[in-house]
Amino acid sequence: MAAVDPPAPERPVAGIAWMVVTGFLFVGVTGTVKWVGDGVPPAQGAFLRYLLGLPLLLPMLGAFGRARREGALGAPVLRLFALRGAAHTGAVILWFYAMTRIPIAEVTAMGYLTPVLTAVGAVLLLGERMTPARAAAVAAALIGATLILRPGMRALDPGHLAMLGTSLGFAASYLILKRVSGLHPGVVVVMLSLTVTVMLAPFAALDWVTPTPGQLAQLFLVAVLATAGHYTMTLAFRAAPVTVVQPAVFLQLVWATILGALAFGEAVDPWVILGGTVIVAAASLVALSEGRRAARAR
Repeated sequence: MAAVDPPAPERPVAGIAWMVVTGFLFVGVTGTVKWVGDGVPPAQGAFLRYLLGLPLLLPMLGAFGRARREGALGAPVLRLFALRGAAHTGAVILWFYAMTRIPIAEVTAMGYLTPVLTAVGAVLLLGERMTPARAAAVAAALIGATLILRPGMRALDPGHLAMLGTSLGFAASYLILKRVSGLHPGVVVVMLSLTVTVMLAPFAALDWVTPTPGQLAQLFLVAVLATAGHYTMTLAFRAAPVTVVQPAVFLQLVWATILGALAFGEAVDPWVILGGTVIVAAASLVALSEGRRAARAR
């Protein structure tokens, strides 16, 4: 059996449904990390989340073993995975820090910058063309980020800067993912989890706090929800094109806003909702444009 799976027929309703489930799961991740709070340092919390999630990778080891036997994990590919692990590690640490500083809705809304930054990076680093749709999406994303941050109208928290760094780090991670996207998804998930766990370890050791059993249980729940979210997102993209499922991502901001208000008493900021909507529209524009371009190429 090859390490790359054949394409499946498109099922748009199933794709949208899986993306809605993905949104619920990732909001669950955000809420649980917020629940842990600053009782565990950000780097340590990120390390424990990945460490506790390693047993969840066992079903994927078969695909990983096949890739090794077929020679798909040569030195150049391993170097790419190492680079991706470094970018992802920095982004995860910053994300855990941001969760202790700013509301859930703001973290979620600013996270939508990642696909737009990925499109920009593809132009600058991978030689892809700056299309009018990409240029318009970048402009819209900048407007959306300005609406959320409102510099000069309120004091910016270090958490906002951390989320900008998070989006840059995740964008770099996804750009590298484009170079290894031909591998089986299980191989990609296993390599990311292993490299990030190893790279987080020294940062966690610098400021280690002995976690309580309750905190360990919370971080294990984060690992379960995050792993399930990545899996359902893979199912969504397999069932339907990105252009179909991308708009459903916006619902994640709705769930995050409701969770923040009900569980943590966070005020609903209409500027955050508006800015997040603009950024999601920008990301959807990029997805729609890329889908049409790929269809014409086919």
